Amino acid sequence: MNSTPTLARIEHYENFPVASLLCPSHLRAPIAAIYHFARTADDLADEGQASAPERLDALAAYRQQLRRVSEPGQDVTTGLDPRWVGLFTALGRTIHTHLLPVQLLHDLLDAFVQDVEKTRDQAGYATEADLRDYCRRSANPVGRLLLHLYGVSDAQALQQSDAICTALQLINFWQDPSVDIPRGRYYFTAEAKGRHKVIEADLLALRQTQEITYMLAQCLQQARATMAQGAPLVHAVPGRMGWELRLVVQGGLRILDKIEGLKHATLNHRPTLRGRDFLLMAWRALWM
Repeated sequence: MNSTPTLARIEHYENFPVASLLCPSHLRAPIAAIYHFARTADDLADEGQASAPERLDALAAYRQQLRRVSEPGQDVTTGLDPRWVGLFTALGRTIHTHLLPVQLLHDLLDAFVQDVEKTRDQAGYATEADLRDYCRRSANPVGRLLLHLYGVSDAQALQQSDAICTALQLINFWQDPSVDIPRGRYYFTAEAKGRHKVIEADLLALRQTQEITYMLAQCLQQARATMAQGAPLVHAVPGRMGWELRLVVQGGLRILDKIEGLKHATLNHRPTLRGRDFLLMAWRALWM
């Protein structure tokens, strides 16, 4: 679904705050449990030197733990895999206390499995619709789970949340090709490459040609438009979460600004947020 300090002291870099001080204290633990579940699954799919079969086996075992702790009446403190005892104990309590829609957690795992399989097969996405369907499972569940914790469930809010989460995922793709492509992850669609006459060998060699620059510019335009579709949600979400969400939106938009400042040259440079960026984000959040 990157950089700011988090209460959980996450070591990964995030474009947006996770369980920050803006979050009501009674929801910090549930939000951290969801985040750790997603972050650990992502690591199983992507980090380290494991083979594709080993990654898929680990994700299958991880999914089995999810099934176990989500069963009604299940004691979530016993019989857990030693690798993830603390994680699934916290997640199980969150599932039962807050009646989380568990299918959303399975959707996240489906996306991570898909990542492993596509990396194994050196495969990309054919169309933008295919890529957005991946975002539907890899990013959108997180926003819906957070809205569930806040008791927000109307259809318009869910659609706006999906737009914000999809935009953040797309922004991450266009921020990270210098990291993703060497790892065998391809998020530029065949449709986009064909439209801009991009030569595949240039992408794989991280050569920033004019055609690739034009393709990235259009990708950023689409991501910005998607974020704009979701941004009104900040006015519908109550209390401090609305302010947290403003910073989430502004974090994504600021990364787009940074990419544009690099003239879209993200095959060779990875833009990151720094102190002045966070001040600007806070100022812009006040005026949303």
